[in-house]
Formats: sequence, structure tokens, C-alpha cells
Amino acid sequence: MRPLLRIVRLSFNPELTEKFEQIFEESQPLIASFEGCIGVEVKKDASQPNIYYTVSHWETLEALENYRHSELFKATWTKTKALFNDKPMVFSLVDVD
Repeated sequence: MRPLLRIVRLSFNPELTEKFEQIFEESQPLIASFEGCIGVEVKKDASQPNIYYTVSHWETLEALENYRHSELFKATWTKTKALFNDKPMVFSLVDVD
């Protein structure tokens, strides 16, 4: 199976961005140590300070799906989605052969 790159674009209410950063800071080490996760980081849009991107690398799509069905994901996502001001955009990418 192929490694997977997962990018999630998140748009927050501007006054709640610090709360998201706190959630990410607390969750990042737990996500990074989840079985099959190669690494996870967050980026901020250069011109829209309320737009963030989480970038994670997974050994396989199955590893990502295992994480997405975990209690860790459910707890983190519940806290994060309460801060949204728009629907997230999700991209799962693999290398071209």
C-alpha cells in the first residue's frame, strides 16, 4: 500500500483561532504517535489568518481510517468543529506512479 498525504483546510471564526491552536498543540503529539502516522503539523494561510491547514502523513489509507474511527479523533474533532465558520475541505493524496 502507498503512503498517504492528508491535507485538511479549516476556516475558523477569527476570535477562536487561538483556541484552535491550543487544541492542536495538545493533540499533535497524540496524533503523531498514533499507529501508522508518520507526522502531523499545522500551517496558517499567509493572507487569511483565520484559515489553517493540517498536514499529516500516514503509512496507508487504512492507518488514516483507523485514526478517523478512534476516540482520539472523535474527541479532537468535536472540539475543533465547534470553532468553524465554514465547512472544512479535505484532500487525501498519493504519489503518481
